[in-house]
Amino acid sequence: MAAPLAQASAGSPLTLLAPAGLWLLALLGPLVLLYILKIRRTRRRVPSTWLWAAAQRDLMARAPFRKLIAQLPLVLQALALALLALALARPASRGRALTGDHVAIVIDASASMSAAARAPSGEATTRIALARQVARDLLAGLTPGSDALVLEAGRDARLVAPLDRDPVRLRAAIDAVAARDVEGDLGAAIALAVDRLRQLGGSRRIVVITDNNLARPAALRGVSLPLEVVTVGDPADNAAIVRVDVRSGSAPDGAAGGGAEGREEVQAFLVVANFGAHPRDLYVTMRQDNASDVLASRRVLVKPGERLPVVLTFRPSPGDYRKGLLFALSPRDALPVDDVAYGRVPAGDRLPVFLASAGEAPGGARAAASGAAASGGAAWLARALASDPMTSVTSGTLADLLAAPALDPDTFVVIDGACPPAPPGGDLLIVNPPPGRCFGTLVGPALERPALTSWDTADPRLRFLTLDGVLVRAASSLTPESATQALIRAQEGTIATDISTASRTGTLLGFDVGESDWPLKASFVLFMRNLLEQARAHRAHGITGPARTGEPLRVSVPGTARDLEATGPAGERLDVALRAGVAVIAEAPRAGFYRLAWQGPQAGSVVVPANLTSAAESDLAPRPLAAEGGEVAVSSAAEQPDAHTEWTWLIALAALAFVVVDVWYFTRAPRSLRGPDRPVA
Repeated sequence: MAAPLAQASAGSPLTLLAPAGLWLLALLGPLVLLYILKIRRTRRRVPSTWLWAAAQRDLMARAPFRKLIAQLPLVLQALALALLALALARPASRGRALTGDHVAIVIDASASMSAAARAPSGEATTRIALARQVARDLLAGLTPGSDALVLEAGRDARLVAPLDRDPVRLRAAIDAVAARDVEGDLGAAIALAVDRLRQLGGSRRIVVITDNNLARPAALRGVSLPLEVVTVGDPADNAAIVRVDVRSGSAPDGAAGGGAEGREEVQAFLVVANFGAHPRDLYVTMRQDNASDVLASRRVLVKPGERLPVVLTFRPSPGDYRKGLLFALSPRDALPVDDVAYGRVPAGDRLPVFLASAGEAPGGARAAASGAAASGGAAWLARALASDPMTSVTSGTLADLLAAPALDPDTFVVIDGACPPAPPGGDLLIVNPPPGRCFGTLVGPALERPALTSWDTADPRLRFLTLDGVLVRAASSLTPESATQALIRAQEGTIATDISTASRTGTLLGFDVGESDWPLKASFVLFMRNLLEQARAHRAHGITGPARTGEPLRVSVPGTARDLEATGPAGERLDVALRAGVAVIAEAPRAGFYRLAWQGPQAGSVVVPANLTSAAESDLAPRPLAAEGGEVAVSSAAEQPDAHTEWTWLIALAALAFVVVDVWYFTRAPRSLRGPDRPVA
């Protein structure tokens, strides 16, 4: 076990924590000046001037000053003033010594560090505030000639201050460290500290300040340098929302007698966990962002260690779609950040679908697909799309699709017989494209009666189905950019590929479904239903990556979007990058709503919720550290000696004593010139 870094050093010299207080010594000049200046005396009639000879000589002198005489009041006042100046300078003797030529201080900045705590004085504070104070005390205990660097350990490691010997700059860097709403990872910060110290000579140490509530306890294993862990904060009971999911569904309509078809409703599924030792009686509420009215609420009793599912519902109006939802637990507890979760109202229960063909649409542009009577594969596509009761299908020509000004950006687009370079909408299905390039796949010559040999059953578009026995009369040979993009393979070549981009999921079928017997089989309906379910899931979330704090936010936007603006939960402006129809925010450090707005032909905005939802961070009970070897020392901040022993109050009391003696000297009763038995002369 390595020796703790914080040790008492009895014979260490005094230091001044606030040297600016010594400016009070400048008052000694005016004090002495008052004692050497002549005093203007009043005229008095006396019987003789013999007793006043000295005063007369003083009056006869022409100089404005007189000789300084060491009087007792002057000495007392000068000593009192000097002691007061020393007290303001805060003299202290060092109580903690941080040995090592090069020291790395790693401060845990995960979400649990924002939990409420008690300072040694008894006042309410937070764990991160205690960690900052411990770091400042460690800096005060650095031996002369040593340097230190400061790192912040959130989800990723961040170098707050490079190696420096200036305590002022290091303290400023420590004061800037704040807890983030993220799952912490000490391993990355420790690895960065080891990398920075490895190439330096002399003795090297790493000090980690944490609440011991580690999401990854194994982060301390295998550290090659001496390591000390200083823990802050006490165990605390905590309840949290550890999971949230918002979906669109339907509930039986009471007015309709509980029929199969009911009204649309928003269904929020939450998991509330109690990490304390006592049952918690909680209220779970749901309301819209920037609204005070509660949409739904439930009162629940959560037992110790229990994870209780909670369902909240409400019936939305058309104006509620895509707005933010806020879920809250009350009463609040030690960690407020996990008492709140964020969601978004789904964009309606019916998925908009646009079926576009290279020729004229049956029945005129934008005719209902359910009534289409087109020939070939378009008719089979229309029937399969309309068979899903949760879709709203519109058909038209390719020109109608490209010219649609108010097309929903999440529309599932099906194009038969063409491959436009940048079609609007969301997920995409292209059937029977013409020869040439189509989203990176080369459409080649026709294959007569290809024999299907394999298909990618791991892909969600082909799950639960089989293509055994499917006969295709003719198909185009497809050459994707990568072999992993092949979805359906025939003996003669690939006939279906994945043409997904960063902003949408795309599927390319190299044959006319009307030129096969696939529509007569159940696998075709399953294939179309899988595509619709995938498009519906993308529409519900509006993002291509997980919306968790500490991770990048990827938001699908139209390919024509420009002039993007992103704001965070507190209204702060954020940097956003736009690539291939995906807006990327590098990091979401806070839980809350992130808003993006863009200009262009399909201008719009979107709200993206980001949540902590981490059981590891919400459990405020300390965990055993998985440390190996004898190079790790663990101690509590409460057991550490003070960085300095201040003598301010003792010196101030001494100054006050001199002031009291001075007052007594001036107010004492004068001694009598005659004794009790001496007669008057």
